[in-house]
Amino acid sequence: MKIVFVVIGAEQIGISQLSSIVKRDGHEVGIAFSAAMFDDRTNLDIPFLARMFDDYDDVMKTIAEQKPDVLAFSALTATYQWLLRVARDAKIMFPNVKTVFGGVHISAVPDRAIARPEVDYVVVGEGDISFPKILEAIERGDRLTPIPNTRFKAIDGTIIRGIQQGFVQDLDNLPFPDKTIWEDHIRIKDLYLIISSRGCPYTCSFCFNNFYVRLPEEKKGKYVRQRSVDHVMQELIWAKKRYDIQVVDFQDDIFTLSKPWVKEFCERYKKEIDRPFQILVHPKYFDDDMARWLKEAGCDWVQMGIQTMDEKFKHETLRRYEDSNHIVDGLNSMNKYRLKPKVDHMFGLPGEPIESQATALKVYAESTPRRISTFWTTFLPGTDMMKQALASGRISNEYAESLYEGEGFYFFRNEDNITDKHLVKTYQQYELIYKILPVLPKSWRPKIKLSHVAWISKVPARMISVVLDVYGGFRNSNPEYPAYIRHYVFHMTSFLKKRLGFKPGKATTPAAGTTKMPPEFVQVKQVAMEEAHKSVA
Repeated sequence: MKIVFVVIGAEQIGISQLSSIVKRDGHEVGIAFSAAMFDDRTNLDIPFLARMFDDYDDVMKTIAEQKPDVLAFSALTATYQWLLRVARDAKIMFPNVKTVFGGVHISAVPDRAIARPEVDYVVVGEGDISFPKILEAIERGDRLTPIPNTRFKAIDGTIIRGIQQGFVQDLDNLPFPDKTIWEDHIRIKDLYLIISSRGCPYTCSFCFNNFYVRLPEEKKGKYVRQRSVDHVMQELIWAKKRYDIQVVDFQDDIFTLSKPWVKEFCERYKKEIDRPFQILVHPKYFDDDMARWLKEAGCDWVQMGIQTMDEKFKHETLRRYEDSNHIVDGLNSMNKYRLKPKVDHMFGLPGEPIESQATALKVYAESTPRRISTFWTTFLPGTDMMKQALASGRISNEYAESLYEGEGFYFFRNEDNITDKHLVKTYQQYELIYKILPVLPKSWRPKIKLSHVAWISKVPARMISVVLDVYGGFRNSNPEYPAYIRHYVFHMTSFLKKRLGFKPGKATTPAAGTTKMPPEFVQVKQVAMEEAHKSVA
């Protein structure tokens, strides 16, 4: 069958993984990609430019040319409505096409999603086992037999629900993610995305892991699973040959969960890959040893979630169990070994004392990260934080309904969740200071106060924040900034070429003579995946 994944905005590792699995089973795979320029659901939201560079018609044309048997979608709350629109219009073109929806948002609201007429199947949780079984059922014309981790519509419209099984345990039994599907759309060499583990040991109340870990009904097994160092290296060795990768971006929730694993990885990475890389860590899973090993191996940027500096609130409400000393020690270790720390910090957390911002400012002034990424609290469907906000009346039933449907959702800046305008203004002032701190001389940092920026109004403050953030990114050689700009330049150029009647080029040209897929790809059989699934304890 011909499977077409519909993607908006950026590369998705989960889709790469599913592509390799279904290709192994003999299916043909295509991509219908929207660059979503100036409305990319991550950084830029400039409506008039987004309208100028709207590529929705190009996506539908691509689908029409590929004539898919199955359209597959991986939805976030921010992309759900756009993907539904594609599904509706595709079914007008191809009434018999089957649509399969998965992703974090679908796993939070599966019954709502499958009730929609444009959705034929939904995958709840990871799709490594269920997605190929869905394709098998479609080929057989079977619309009665339940499929694990799946809901679908029978011929008479009733919903068939499969048992929610546990997660695949042995990640080494999965084929390597299929990067080749992105070569027309993503500059893979600029920032090679990879994941060496799945799951997180924490269930922070605001994060998707909060409900994801509770999805299985039977054979739950481990939620946190790690690929072997050898398996990760095999993928990177192939990627280095094919793409001449420049920077490796590990997307693990926590890269440093196992100290022995990190030590082995660092020793081999320097010898076999020797490219800069960046990771995400947790304050309780980081120390001087790891900082030294990572720096010697070529690690450059280390991202650490902090969110709040109020320990009581952090423990009782967010379910984050690190203390302030873990954060300070982690930042000091990074600075000691000349790693570049960037931290995540949230505003508008429900019930957080405003005094915690002064505590955070003191920590950031003394142990300054190279970048302080600020986020305004957004309630995500399925999470305990959203359930608590709804129960307490902090958000209305109408607003919750809009979130379930993915309407009016913007992840990075959602000040509307805070009704106290004075509080909003205070947060905005702290946000500006957090952007100023990394570019100040060290001796000035402890002296900065809220009063120094209180006179700056909202719009200029936001503009200054953006300018300082970009300046700091380039000054500190953050690889995400040039990669982001090159991505936009490529897609803007491609958009204009299409309008002028020219064929756009490829975003990535593989090295001559390299294999389409790693040799190990063809050695992984379906039985290996089945055995991995059965091994769930």
